[in-house]
Amino acid sequence: MSETGGTASLLEFPCAFPLKVIGLNRDSLVEEILAVVLRHATDFAPESTEMRPSAGGKYVGLTCTIRATSREQLDALYRELTSHPLVRMVL
Repeated sequence: MSETGGTASLLEFPCAFPLKVIGLNRDSLVEEILAVVLRHATDFAPESTEMRPSAGGKYVGLTCTIRATSREQLDALYRELTSHPLVRMVL
């Protein structure tokens, strides 16, 4: 277990870290989310993204597995994703 800013972390960096982003099903969603992910994880392979539409088709779930290098990187990525107008949830 590593310490970051005095807080214990259950993650050991670097590590593979799956992000699940649920957003409104719009033509621009995938492109915009991938751009955000690539800003924070420049070695992310966009073609590895998994997509799944909701049963009603209103939402799309995207799973992006990045190589996380720090807690700060993940925090910044979560902040930017959760503030995106098309995003409803980030897990």
